Amino acid sequence: MIAAASVGIFLTAYAFIATEKISRIAAALGGVAAMTVLGVIDVESAFFSLHTGIDWNVIFLLFGMMVIVSVLKQTGLFECLALWAAAASRGDAKRLFVLIALITAPLGALLDSVTIVLLIAPVTMAACRRIGVSSMPYLLVVVFAANIGGTATLIGDPPNIMIGSRADLSFTDFLVHTAPAAVLILAVVIPLCRLLFRRQLVATRPAAAVAGSPRDAIKDPRRLAIGLVVLAAVMIGFGLHAALHLDPAVVAMLGAGAMVVLTGTSSEEFLEEVEWETLVFFMALFVLVGGLVNVGVVGKLGEFAVDSVGDQQLLVVTLLIFGSAVIGGLVDTIPYTAAMLPIVEQLVASTSQTGADNPLWWAFALGADLSGNTTAVAAGANVVVLGLAYKAGEPISFWQFTKYGLVVTLVSLIIAWTYVWLRYFALA
Repeated sequence: MIAAASVGIFLTAYAFIATEKISRIAAALGGVAAMTVLGVIDVESAFFSLHTGIDWNVIFLLFGMMVIVSVLKQTGLFECLALWAAAASRGDAKRLFVLIALITAPLGALLDSVTIVLLIAPVTMAACRRIGVSSMPYLLVVVFAANIGGTATLIGDPPNIMIGSRADLSFTDFLVHTAPAAVLILAVVIPLCRLLFRRQLVATRPAAAVAGSPRDAIKDPRRLAIGLVVLAAVMIGFGLHAALHLDPAVVAMLGAGAMVVLTGTSSEEFLEEVEWETLVFFMALFVLVGGLVNVGVVGKLGEFAVDSVGDQQLLVVTLLIFGSAVIGGLVDTIPYTAAMLPIVEQLVASTSQTGADNPLWWAFALGADLSGNTTAVAAGANVVVLGLAYKAGEPISFWQFTKYGLVVTLVSLIIAWTYVWLRYFALA
């Protein structure tokens, strides 16, 4: 009876999150409150349990990176990059399109995709207005590039952070296993998007692109130099965290502390870009899923999945990659990943391979990350960009986004499946 009630609470909260009838935070916290009243969760299981509680490694890794980005934003770095792209394009709308994508993708790998679009989208719209071209295709390629670029590293997309923490996968593991797939996908998707938007990539004021200098956007060269050195040290720390015996969350927090102290940034400045709502949403989701673990629902689903697929790893890989697009495309990839993690963990445990050697983790990561491009609500970056476009008087509709997102996602997933099949099965 309690198990059935817990599932009902979870599905109700999930439905509100997916439909956005109420705030997703309110929906998640409401679900937590209902499970608490039901006696499914308590303080111990919510805050201190490794298997059913909040994953503090994920929370503090996200918080640390948000602080780092906030400090870098104060320097004008991101505006400088976008203005450089506008100037380097020399008024060619197609060249600007490609440059914007090539700037966004690496940044999406190094920093959280939501943060990246928050910084890149406004300056992208400014660059588009400068040369007299619709910002819609440029904003969509910013989203696509950020979500695909984020696939490459542990810290690029929230699903990777969650999977890495649960499966004990390192920053280097993601570079070795998912970065090659991300590069291949970007190499196909950027020309594909240029083809899809070819009729809209025509500038009406090309000469205006060369007006102004990107250097003028840099507000504090000293702070920028320090910030880039600290960011480089953090990236090195992520790569060596296993050898240094430091969790990625600790590396991010050390980097955030060093960034704040060395640049002399005030608390108002470095807390400006911290997405408190996202952090609270994450915590509530962990507790909600933990409630289902407590009542045995997740365990039974995992056993059913293991019994159904047996040792057919390629079938599981296919379901994880393409199934993610179906489910993750309808709701945000974060709750999807949180709900699926314990089940995938059981599927992995049923095989002989563990950790980074198991292709199921990489199929899950690629499917969850890439499904973020499917619809306008599939990832936080998508929602943010549509909101910014609406505020700027250049609205992008749900279906306008989705008709392009479906094509990009399908092509991306086919490449991802082929990559996994070749690397872990055909050529293994």
